Amino acid sequence: MREFTYDRALEVSGALALLDADPDARFLGGGTNLVDLMKTGVERPGRLVDVRELPLDGIEVTADGGLRIGATATNSDLAADPEVRRRYPALAQAVLAGASGQLRNMATVGGNLLQRTRCGYFTDVTKPCNKRVPGSGCPAIQGEHHNHAVLGASEHCVATHPSDMGVALTAFDAVVSYETADGPGEVPLADFYLPVGDTPHRETALPPGALITGVTLPPAPVAAGSRYRKVRERASYAFAIGSIAAALDVQDGVVRDVRLAFGAVASRPWRATAAERVLTGAPADAETFAAAADAELAAAKPLRHNAYKVTLMRNLVVAVLTELAEEAAR
Repeated sequence: MREFTYDRALEVSGALALLDADPDARFLGGGTNLVDLMKTGVERPGRLVDVRELPLDGIEVTADGGLRIGATATNSDLAADPEVRRRYPALAQAVLAGASGQLRNMATVGGNLLQRTRCGYFTDVTKPCNKRVPGSGCPAIQGEHHNHAVLGASEHCVATHPSDMGVALTAFDAVVSYETADGPGEVPLADFYLPVGDTPHRETALPPGALITGVTLPPAPVAAGSRYRKVRERASYAFAIGSIAAALDVQDGVVRDVRLAFGAVASRPWRATAAERVLTGAPADAETFAAAADAELAAAKPLRHNAYKVTLMRNLVVAVLTELAEEAAR
């Protein structure tokens, strides 16, 4: 690991000033992704600005019945919060499905959103990678890609985003708040991650030097009965090969409201808007659920070794929505 300077910020303005003064600086939360990438040489900051002591770790109900989550709240605290479990259970389930207890104790909400892909070509500096070195190529397309994207990829990058938490936040229309030297701002999570296109190295819509300060979830009564389901290659401590965050409101056998997002199938958490359109106002049955999945997955472009993800996600949609519909009918 290269030598670097370490600073601990105690206020937001101080953290922004430190980053502004050094173009080679990076914010440090729990370090569960950044430090790993520093060890492999993917990330090479000359200065780390530790933001864990900033007063941004609160989790509170908003006046309209939503939820505001501070950027430095740990994943463990988020998953254990009573209001999160009551209002957005899929979010708590998603967090608990990620990493290990020790890592969840360190990882922060803001850092989770900014974690980078686990593609083996990205993390190996001896290999070309457009995300790491723009214009160098994407060897995953012809190489090892069994857990890579089937939606929203391009000829320049087929990597997936690894977050579980981000999938649930995407399903419930989360909004990311941030601070810059020029003042505060916010961006819907739906627009937070940039399309891959021909610039996969540009991952988020955050302005340069921005510090994430929190995430706000708008009120969503449908979320109270939500669920997160993750499929992985071993029972614990593994990244998803496919996941879903789902919420369903069924009245008299008809879908009145639905939220659906996929994980591990694209470069960002994937909001399944085509599936939601098919579901809304339709009968809450297996035939409708399958049609909704097919509508969303019609845009899939699998590679040689990851076409199984299309079938997996179709089955996952039908299974989880069927469970939710049966619970609603009890």
